[in-house]
Amino acid sequence: MSERKSITMRERLRSPLTWHAAGFGILLALVVVLAVRFALDWSATSESSTDQLHNRQVQLRVLDQQMKPLRGLDQRVAQSRKQIDEFFTDRIPQHYSSIAVAIGDLQQKSGVNVTRLQYAQHQPGSNLTEISIDAGISGAYPQIMKFVNGLERDKTFFIIRSMSLTGQQGGMVNLRMNFSTWLRPAEVPAGMPMVDDKKSASTAKEGE
Repeated sequence: MSERKSITMRERLRSPLTWHAAGFGILLALVVVLAVRFALDWSATSESSTDQLHNRQVQLRVLDQQMKPLRGLDQRVAQSRKQIDEFFTDRIPQHYSSIAVAIGDLQQKSGVNVTRLQYAQHQPGSNLTEISIDAGISGAYPQIMKFVNGLERDKTFFIIRSMSLTGQQGGMVNLRMNFSTWLRPAEVPAGMPMVDDKKSASTAKEGE
């Protein structure tokens, strides 16, 4: 009986069907192992991709915040250039004689008497040259204040550098003023005295 079972077992081992079943079982086990490994790798890759995606989104938000000040920069530059051109046209004297005309107009409106005007130029710049004006002004105190306020608000660009009272008689005030405006270098008259910028800077520092 046992011999017969042995023969049957050998026959089964020799049978192609047995080997096919064994091979199929091995392949099935291999597929299962690979499937599990693939699932684990896919899960790890998916988590890594999610982290990378999140990091990229954070980076994009940071870049977006950094780029906000630059948005429309070309338009702001064009607007700034337009404003600069308008400033040059409207507030910078077109000619040297325009300075005297503006001061004369302020004198007439305020009622002061301009007793002295001395002009000097600073070192020429590439676009503009500062013109320093030293003036002696006399009049009643309200007239003096009206002239000073008018000078600061005038369409022509004036900057007051210094003021000092030099005397007061019978209600009349004498005021010495130094103020500046600017001209294009080509409009500065030849031979205009030069301001010693180094000396002026030293004097201003001592005054501080």
